[in-house]
Amino acid sequence: MKTAARCWPALARRSALYVLLCLAAHSALAAGESPREADVERLLALRKEALAHEHGEGVAKDPARAAKLYCDGARLGDAEAQFSLGWMYANGRGIGRDDALAAYFFDLAAKQGHAQSQKMQRFVGAPTSEVPECMRPMAPVDDGPDVIVPTSEAQKQVVGLVHLLAPEYGVSPRLALAVIRAESNFNPAALSNKNAQGLMQLIPDTSARFNVKKPFDPEQNLRGGLAYLRWLLAYFEGDVSLVAAAYNAGEGAVNRYRGVPPYAETRGYVKRIVGLFKRDDHPYDARVTTPSPELSRIRLTKGS
Repeated sequence: MKTAARCWPALARRSALYVLLCLAAHSALAAGESPREADVERLLALRKEALAHEHGEGVAKDPARAAKLYCDGARLGDAEAQFSLGWMYANGRGIGRDDALAAYFFDLAAKQGHAQSQKMQRFVGAPTSEVPECMRPMAPVDDGPDVIVPTSEAQKQVVGLVHLLAPEYGVSPRLALAVIRAESNFNPAALSNKNAQGLMQLIPDTSARFNVKKPFDPEQNLRGGLAYLRWLLAYFEGDVSLVAAAYNAGEGAVNRYRGVPPYAETRGYVKRIVGLFKRDDHPYDARVTTPSPELSRIRLTKGS
C-alpha cells in the first residue's frame, strides 16, 4: 500500500496511464530498484511514442518503429512495453509473427506480475533462448573523458542529463556534449539572432519536427536535439562531419553541395565538433530513416 500511495498524487496532475506506469515501475522495488519520477516519465514517453507509431495516431503508421520503441522500453524493464511487443509478435501486427519471440517478451512481463502476459504464455509456447537483437545494447563508442569538466552545479546537471538520455537515442554522450558546447556553451536559456533556442539551439522548425513544446526546458531541448542527431546519423550513415554540417546548415545544404557546404561558419563548426568528438564515424540505427540520396556521390567526392 505504501508503494501505491506514492503514485496516487500523480492522478491530480497526470493521466491514469501515468499512475499505472508508476505502480508498475515501483514493483521493481522488490528487486532492490528505486525508480525515480524521471525514470517513470521516460518509460511513459517511450510507450506513448510507440503507441502512436503502432496505430498511426498523429504520425505515420510505422510498426517497425513501434517495435523498436517498445523494445527500448522492454530493455528498461517496462512490463507494458514487454507485453505490447509480445502482442505484436504473437499476432503479426505489422511485423513477422514469431511465437518464440512473443513468448520471450510475455515471459519478461509475466515475471513482473503482468496478468495479461501470464494469460498469453499458454498460447505461444516456449520462449526463445537467445536474447533478441533489439534487447542487446548498441556497440558502445569509447567516449573517453568528458568534453568539459563541469565548473558549476548547473553544468553538472546538464552533463548528467546528457549521460542519462543520450543512450536512449543511440547517440554517444560525447557527441551530444560536443554539440552543446559548440551551440550554447551549456546555457539552457541561450537564444541566437536566428531564433535558435536552448542547450542544443533548436530552431522553431526543428522543435516542431521533433515535438519539442518547450525549447527552453533542458530535458525537452535535449530530447529534440538527440532525436535530430539520431536521424542525421542514420541519414548520413554515421559520418560525423556530414552530421555536424547538417546540424549547422541543414541536411538540404549538405545534399545540395554533396558534402560540407562551403560556408566558413559551417566548416569551422564541423572542425570543432570532430575535434571535440575525436572520431570520424559513429554507430547508427539504419531503421530510423533511409540514407541521403546523395550519399554515394558525396563519398565519391570525398574519395577523389
